[in-house]
Amino acid sequence: MKAELLYEGKAKQVYRLEGTMDQLVLSYKNDATAFNGKKKESFDGKGRLNNEISSRIFSFLHDKGIETHFIEKWNENEQIVQQTEIIPLEVVVRNLATGSITKRLGIEENTPFDPPIVELFFKDDELNDPLINDEHALFLSSVTESELQEIKEKALKINVALTELFQSINISLVDFKLEFGRLACGSIVLADEISPDTCRLWDLNTQEKMDKDVFRQGTGDLIEVYNVILQRLEDLS
Repeated sequence: MKAELLYEGKAKQVYRLEGTMDQLVLSYKNDATAFNGKKKESFDGKGRLNNEISSRIFSFLHDKGIETHFIEKWNENEQIVQQTEIIPLEVVVRNLATGSITKRLGIEENTPFDPPIVELFFKDDELNDPLINDEHALFLSSVTESELQEIKEKALKINVALTELFQSINISLVDFKLEFGRLACGSIVLADEISPDTCRLWDLNTQEKMDKDVFRQGTGDLIEVYNVILQRLEDLS
């Protein structure tokens, strides 16, 4: 059973798992937010969809030998994970140019990045998660220089695996955000979630957006789009 609530974010609640010292319950909420919480709406069934999608993706990554905090899907809206000390960095991997990078650097939309670009952002809502460099990351977080390199290498390895997975369901992985955490033993593993909330996903044939951008930009039905992603993943089983 769940014990006390430890943390509540924009998309999830985190509970201690009763009877354990190092396991947590991630409970996915039905809320969707954008622009650092300035736009917010609740959608029936969103928490279930994010939990189902993220659980399947974590299981796929485990099969590829990638360590994560994920243990198992517990119920429709919740999963059990290893407790980690979250490193306050958002690691963004970009395969195609879209969103903020096109405005910051004047890069044409849809320009491919080969090799992919890895960017770091400092996790701080009050500062709007600013873009930072390696020196900032070392100063602002507990990671060492070798650990920061390890995180970047893990992010690129995850990108290869996820690109393969999404291509198999006719989806282009445009870019995505990762978070990493430190286990009690000191190892750094992938944490948080991987879902259409944290990835930009475009249909390979139509270029239709299949992620939270449909909510962010008001261009489509978020639940319908997430259902399509889940159905395609289920069809692989």
